[in-house]
Amino acid sequence: MDAALYARILSDKSISDLEKLSYKYPDANMNELIGLFKTSVYKSLPIRDFGGNNVVYMENIAQVRMSAVKLLLTPHSSQGGFGLQAMEDEITSTLTIESIDFSRDSVRKILQGYAPCDEQEDRIYGMKKGLEFIADPSNAITEENIFALYDIAIGQYLDAGDKLNAGDRYRHDIVSIIGQDSSMNDLLKAAAIHFYFAYLHPYFDGNGRMARLMHMWYLRRQGYSAALFVPFSSYIERSRKQYYNAYTLAEKNAKISGVLDITPFLVYFIEHVYNKLKGSLPQANTLDTFHQALKNGKITAKEKELWNFLLSAYGTNEFSTKQLERDFGDAAYATIRGFVQKFTELGLLTAQQYGNRVKYALSQSAILR
Repeated sequence: MDAALYARILSDKSISDLEKLSYKYPDANMNELIGLFKTSVYKSLPIRDFGGNNVVYMENIAQVRMSAVKLLLTPHSSQGGFGLQAMEDEITSTLTIESIDFSRDSVRKILQGYAPCDEQEDRIYGMKKGLEFIADPSNAITEENIFALYDIAIGQYLDAGDKLNAGDRYRHDIVSIIGQDSSMNDLLKAAAIHFYFAYLHPYFDGNGRMARLMHMWYLRRQGYSAALFVPFSSYIERSRKQYYNAYTLAEKNAKISGVLDITPFLVYFIEHVYNKLKGSLPQANTLDTFHQALKNGKITAKEKELWNFLLSAYGTNEFSTKQLERDFGDAAYATIRGFVQKFTELGLLTAQQYGNRVKYALSQSAILR
């Protein structure tokens, strides 16, 4: 192939869409182009497609901003496991993506500790248990634990026709998604696991929910503790069309090239999720003001509990003193009022007047800088 033509193709933003490339460059021999991609562009991953060939990606195309990596690696001051606000948003969005009937009120009810009263709430309860499972640092990613996660999060709440047969772990033989390593960036590995789990489709139902759980679980296991405070499915829900298009494009490319290239899905996750994370996480433990006040004895033990709770329960969302009193459940209203006033004076909270009501939220200085 002409070197100039090949260079133009390599710099084309449509490089991961083989059908589009064939239209844009009618003089290019697609078989020759695919051959060049195989020898110099595609990078193999230690996972295989159903034909036994290695899955590949374009390393030079799939690049994650370091800001996303740093953000997800930043320790969070709340030690209560999965953030409550993130858990609510994650459950709401992951069920919405699959068009499963539920109400946000039911999600809040289950997260407040009430028992499920119908099939819809059973599914919500299952997802709650699943998120708690992946947040538990003692749960390593093993084949046994993957099945345990599926069972507690999804499997127990399926209709009889969608349940696995007794003794079965998958609806068909599964290609291992754990084992060999690669030099791929951890955030991309998580997205690759996400894609691959859905591609394998090992269960009769719930594969999408499991793929998204596996994504967060892998990041959690790799030390990205802030992943427990990011509702990844919320970002996916807002770009659902592009999410499914990325799967479709990878499959279309595979029919043309005979190679399963997951670059379209990685690019989707970079553009629509990872690169949109900036400023979305409260990171109180990075604030010198908070630590200095705590060190100097200006913050009580109860106020520290309240701070960690609002980080987990509300994230960057607004809240009222009445709401905090109700949700926290272990502090008098006078304590709540004193807490928000002090933290507003410290610059960690901001107050916004709405008529005769006041709402509070993390100040911009309390968001990851």
